Amino acid sequence: MDLSLSPEEHAFQHEVRAFLDEALTPELRAAGRLSTSVFSEPEFSRPWQAKLHAKGWVAPSWPVAYGGTGWTEMQRAIFAAECARAGAPSLSPMGLRMVGPCIMGYGTPEQKAFYLPRILAGEDYWCQGYSEPGAGSDLASLQLRADSDGDHYVLNGSKIWTTHAHYANRMFCLVRTNFEGKPQQGITFLLLEMTTPGITVKPIITLAGEHEVNQVFFDDVRVPKSGRLGEENKGWTVAKYLLEFERGGGSAPGLKVALGRVRGMASVEAGDDGRALLHDPGFRSRLASVEILIEGIEITEHRVLAEMSGGRNPGPASSMLKTAGTEAMQAIDELAIEAAAHFAGVDQPIARRPGHNAEPVGPTYSLVAMPRYLNNRAASIYGGSNQIQRDIMARLVLGL
Repeated sequence: MDLSLSPEEHAFQHEVRAFLDEALTPELRAAGRLSTSVFSEPEFSRPWQAKLHAKGWVAPSWPVAYGGTGWTEMQRAIFAAECARAGAPSLSPMGLRMVGPCIMGYGTPEQKAFYLPRILAGEDYWCQGYSEPGAGSDLASLQLRADSDGDHYVLNGSKIWTTHAHYANRMFCLVRTNFEGKPQQGITFLLLEMTTPGITVKPIITLAGEHEVNQVFFDDVRVPKSGRLGEENKGWTVAKYLLEFERGGGSAPGLKVALGRVRGMASVEAGDDGRALLHDPGFRSRLASVEILIEGIEITEHRVLAEMSGGRNPGPASSMLKTAGTEAMQAIDELAIEAAAHFAGVDQPIARRPGHNAEPVGPTYSLVAMPRYLNNRAASIYGGSNQIQRDIMARLVLGL
């Protein structure tokens, strides 16, 4: 496979780099560098989204008719790689990469006209109402009840692990509208406002000591049926469509940057023999193993890009990339913990805030080693656990 860039692609790469050099402020770069999650805090991601929106680059994967860039698949990959290298804060994927494509695929003309421009501009901040207590990765067993009452559904139940629900003004949510037959056949996909009476958001503090996820309670919450996406009891089809975008590729550039960061740490931190950890044979072997895995992910992503250029969606390949990408990320986190050594165990949440003048204990790069490690333990669970992804690959790819 030839991964070299054409002259036109090189020119585009230089254009992207020039824009990032100008548009990324020191504060935005610090937010990207100090982020411990795939979700940057909205106080940083929303200003960055506004700059991208003004440039017309906020939704590279969207069709031009809905505000996309019209870039080729390779241009999108170049843009993602350059953003990762520049340390840009990540945009929330909930609107742009997840519910947005679903609205394009299943929304009414009125829903498209209302929601899509607001997603592009960052006027709405979305959260995902999928997981429930007791359901785990078995999404079909959800029990959040939605009873029909005229032009509304009345919701009772709860959702859990709801990322950034405390910031969101909207949620896309799976509810149960039918308790008979196969569980997948009684699920409906709803778009709702988080300010609706009866919704309560309670924080869940993670192992990293951060408030990123929540439990959301619904007590006789009335949601207009105009917020339904797709047909009643057909939400499972919409959900599967969305998950292909949640699990999709594009992780290799960020993984390469993260691995380079660990290599830099190991070049200055001492190993057991007093020399730089990077000279330790065991550490170098593990570093090389992750690098080989990332190369494999990159090749697979380019293969998927070629497929998508032909008009095909990610399909089961998204499960493959999700599994390999999250496991590579976790392996990098383990190497970072080893390189940071005892400094990784110092909890310094204030020093991790961009613009704060708190003096860190130990090297600056050790600030995020442990929080990232703890936060990313969930990566092999969310979006469908890696065990589930392997089952999908076994059935759809290997025919087992």
